[in-house]
Amino acid sequence: MASLHAELMDQTYRWQRHCYDVTRKHYLFGRDRMIRELRSQPGASVLEIGCGTGRNLALVRRRWPGAMLHGLDISAEMLKSARARLGPDAALALGDAADFDARHLFGRDRFDRVVLSYCLSMIPAWEETVIHACGMLKPGGSLHIVDFGTMEGLPRLVRRALLVWLARFHVTPRGSLAAHALMVGGGCGLAGDARSGPGDYYQQIVLTRQG
Repeated sequence: MASLHAELMDQTYRWQRHCYDVTRKHYLFGRDRMIRELRSQPGASVLEIGCGTGRNLALVRRRWPGAMLHGLDISAEMLKSARARLGPDAALALGDAADFDARHLFGRDRFDRVVLSYCLSMIPAWEETVIHACGMLKPGGSLHIVDFGTMEGLPRLVRRALLVWLARFHVTPRGSLAAHALMVGGGCGLAGDARSGPGDYYQQIVLTRQG
């Protein structure tokens, strides 16, 4: 399943990666707010699962100088863009978000910050990915998730058109994402909350492991 998904993502982004950031800034809302709220300290380890072109990690580097950057993606094509953008400042690796060995790939298995930005809506095993991410936090570390919401607050025709359009890119909003993340986090000893953007267009979740 993971190999098939990797092939699909490579096919999807082989050419799109060149214009991905220019186009996505118009509808992937909440990402910059999430980065502003990371509160990362110099020397803190930050892992983005589903790092794509490296756009978010580049902003983390700018907003939180001294952060140790790590990125994982299932698409080798996307990682080409991420490596070109980030250079040697980030440790980047190819892997399945739901099942990867962080110690093997990055030389560490716990992180101060873990980020999931608009990737869970594209990952078939998204529930397992949330569980895996929760287990990677150091004491005092936090998991930051932003992704599409249910869009229930939008006009019906607008919502329907958006969902049809997103499906063309293999995107499926996860209506139970917040409930699942809070349940999993609670079971792992994490405390947090969830909030929605206007019209429930996007949802943002933060879970923190007590120090």
